[in-house]
Amino acid sequence: MLALLAGTGALPGAILAERPEALVCEMAGVPVTAPKGTERLDYRIETLGTLLEDLRARGVTEICLAGAMSRPQVDPSRIDAATAPLVPRLMAAMGQGDDATLRAVMALLEEQGFVLRAAHEIAPTLLPNAGLMGAVPFTGAHAADARRAWAVHRAMAKADVGQACVVRDGLCISVEALPGTDWMLASLAGGEAKGGLLYKAPKPGQDRRADLPVIGPGTIAGAARAGLGAIAIEVGGVMVLERAATIAAADRHGIALMVQA
Repeated sequence: MLALLAGTGALPGAILAERPEALVCEMAGVPVTAPKGTERLDYRIETLGTLLEDLRARGVTEICLAGAMSRPQVDPSRIDAATAPLVPRLMAAMGQGDDATLRAVMALLEEQGFVLRAAHEIAPTLLPNAGLMGAVPFTGAHAADARRAWAVHRAMAKADVGQACVVRDGLCISVEALPGTDWMLASLAGGEAKGGLLYKAPKPGQDRRADLPVIGPGTIAGAARAGLGAIAIEVGGVMVLERAATIAAADRHGIALMVQA
């Protein structure tokens, strides 16, 4: 049996389209968009240990981490007995950054006997093949900005900053941080990035069973508001949600959409 430790966005729904019988675990304060009738199990970060015990009792053997989830605030007064032994380890990891937190959660799940399933393993069509998506040409200038963005992205990874950046005419205009790609694009709505390129890829060495980056129609809308001219994503490393709608939106806004090998 599969359980989704689900977050916000369209990814949980894409997984459920493939595995409708999956149990959705919805953390307090993190609303999950799922089809009507989907079985849900509510929990708090302070009761994570009890959640895992409950999942085992229900016969869950596989877990998929799917969807966006901000770092939760922990209320010490709500920590239950099953979770208390896990707290020092999780808090130490949270103090080291997002990657460390994710690695700690994944290691914990495996130690508890669960098999981790990647979202793109369950729904492989989320990963597009290399090449141009849509009708807008990817120009030589776009390709040059993508090469510069690749270098910036590698430098960001050393500091565990984010998975995306925006480059225009060879200059890095913005980098993704904790608030995420949508926030970064919204901050560029003043026009300083007009004609630029959004680059998105996993961090080098990242465990790709969780937190693989995604783009979708909302990404295109944000890029359009920022005046961007192109988006480049790493082949095999970025999932495209609602593919037809994403391509249609990119074409409508004149944004080139390239999957780079």
